[in-house]
Amino acid sequence: MKSYAAVDLGASSGRVMVGRVGRHELELTEGHRFANRPVRVPEGLRWDVLALYAGVLEGLRTAGPVDSVGIDSWAVDYGLLDADGALLGNPVHYRDGRTDGVAETVWASLPAAELYAATGLQYAPFNTLYQLVAARSCDQLAHAKRLLLIPDLLSYWLTGEQGTELTNASTTQLVDPRTRDWSYDVAARLDIDLSLFAPLRQPGDPAGVLRPEVLEETGLTGPVPVTAVASHDTASAVAAVPASGERFAYICTGTWSLAGLELDAPVLTEESRAANFTNELGLDGTVRYLRNIMGLWLLQECVRTWGDPDLGELLRAAAGVPALRSVVDAGDAQFLAPGRMPERIAEACRASGQPVPETPAEVTRCILDSLALAHRRAVEDAQRLAGHAVDVVHVVGGGVRNALLCQLTADACGLPVVAGPTEAAAFGNVLVQARAHGLVGDRADMRRLLGRTQPLTRYEPRGDTAPWRAAQARLAGG
Repeated sequence: MKSYAAVDLGASSGRVMVGRVGRHELELTEGHRFANRPVRVPEGLRWDVLALYAGVLEGLRTAGPVDSVGIDSWAVDYGLLDADGALLGNPVHYRDGRTDGVAETVWASLPAAELYAATGLQYAPFNTLYQLVAARSCDQLAHAKRLLLIPDLLSYWLTGEQGTELTNASTTQLVDPRTRDWSYDVAARLDIDLSLFAPLRQPGDPAGVLRPEVLEETGLTGPVPVTAVASHDTASAVAAVPASGERFAYICTGTWSLAGLELDAPVLTEESRAANFTNELGLDGTVRYLRNIMGLWLLQECVRTWGDPDLGELLRAAAGVPALRSVVDAGDAQFLAPGRMPERIAEACRASGQPVPETPAEVTRCILDSLALAHRRAVEDAQRLAGHAVDVVHVVGGGVRNALLCQLTADACGLPVVAGPTEAAAFGNVLVQARAHGLVGDRADMRRLLGRTQPLTRYEPRGDTAPWRAAQARLAGG
C-alpha cells in the first residue's frame, strides 16, 4: 500500500486527509482539520490564505511519511503574484461585493448567450471572469505578473513550480469545454490577459516536489512529489461517486449543492443557458453538467445566527414539522451574502404568501424541503436538457451526514438515493494520486474500489412525488 496526503480546502474549513491505497484496499483518515474563516477588512471580504497555508503545513507534519501530496479547493478565487513571485495581498472572497453589476458590463461587450455558447458556464456573479473585469482598476492587477487559482497557489508555495490545473480553470469562464483549452476569443473581447495564467495541467500530471524548506518544517523526508489532482473540489468529489454504469445523477453536498450529470460532451444550447446549467470539466475528458444550488450554507448561516445549537436535536425537531409547509428558491442570489439568514428566509416566505417559519425547527425544515426541491428540479432538468436518463441519485459530501436531507431528496426525486462517501473530494484527490502511481485503473476501477471499501446508505423514495410537484408549481408561481 502507498500513502497519499489529500489537502482538501472547503469554503468553511480545510483538512489534510491521509489515504492508504492498495490493489483492493482504500482507507482514509483525518490528519488535521482547521478553520477557514474569511476576514472583512476595510477594502472588502478576503481569504486568510496564510492561515490556510499554515494549516496545510501542520497537516503535512501530522500526516507522517507520504508518497505524494495533492491539493483541491473551492473554485473561481485566485492570488496575484508580482514579478518576484510574491503574493500581492490576500485573495478576494467570492462573496465580496466587488462584482455587483459587473455582469451587465460584460454582457454589453459580449452578450450572455454568446458567452455561454463559448464557455458553457452558468451565470454566477463571482465567476473569475467577472472578478477580473471588476479588478481592472485595481493596482494589484496592474502590477501582477501571474494569477494562480487557490490550489495552484498553495502548490506553488510547496514546490516553487507554477501551473493551472484544468478542472479548476474550467470554472473561470475562460475555458472552451469542447477544446479543453483557453477561450482566446472571449479573453480578447473582454481584454483579459491570458498570459497571467500559468500553463495548463491535467489531473495526474506531476506538479513538482516539496521544497527543502517545506521538508524541514514538516519533518518529511524527500523527495515528496506533489501531484496535480482534479483540483476543483467538486471535480474530485464527482470522481469519487461510487456509481456503477452511466445512468446516475450526483449531488455534491456541502456549503453548496452541485447537482447534475457526468457527460462525454458539453450541452451548449440556449435552453441549457436559460436553465442556468454549467459545463465544467472533469476527469478523463468528462463534463460535469450541473447546477449550482445554495446548499447547506443556508442552514450553516442560520445555525450561526442561533448561537450554534445542537445540530442533531435541531434535525430531529425539523423532522416533526409538517412537510412542504413553506419553501424558498434555494438558488436565489438573495441568499448569497452572509448575515440575517433566518430573517431573509422568513421574508421570502412572506413575500410569496406562504406560512412564515418562526421557530428554528420550522426554518430548518423549510431549508431542507427547499434543498430537496432544488435537487429534484436540477436532476429533472439535467436529464431533459442532456437527453440522459438516470436510475439513481448519488449524494456525496458533507450532506451525507444529514439523513433527513438524503431521505427528502429521494422523496422529491422519486429515485433511490445512495449516500456516501462523506469525504468524497478527499477520496477523489487520493485516487487520482494513486492512479498516477499505477495502483488503480480508470474511473470505473476507482469507483468499484470505493463501492467495495466504503460504507454507503441507500434511501428509497416514500410515497409519490405529487406533493413535490405541487410545491414546485407553487414556488414557480410565487
